[in-house]
Amino acid sequence: MVPMEPQKQFLCRLLATRPQMVVRATPEEDRVVARHFAYLKSLAERGTVLLVGRTQNPDPTAFGIHILLASSDAEARRIVDDDPAVREGIMRAELYPDKIALLARPEHFPPPG
Repeated sequence: MVPMEPQKQFLCRLLATRPQMVVRATPEEDRVVARHFAYLKSLAERGTVLLVGRTQNPDPTAFGIHILLASSDAEARRIVDDDPAVREGIMRAELYPDKIALLARPEHFPPPG
């Protein structure tokens, strides 16, 4: 059995390349965002992404984040670059090495949605 490489944590911050998209998305942007959400959901179901969220301010300063696990910087960058929203240019991704220092117990988390 080959030992698994230790997983590193990364924080990804996503920003709309067209800031007004947050207020009023085009039909094409809506389609890409749906694929983006499905992609992140599949990563969360596999345990690659630990959390996904976005600010709730309805203005161009809004942004999304997710924390992901990867064995290397290159793997983390590949995961982020494979996101349909990044690949299709409606979002710009900033990727940072991260380490969760504190985490609430699961029963303290609000339900998703």
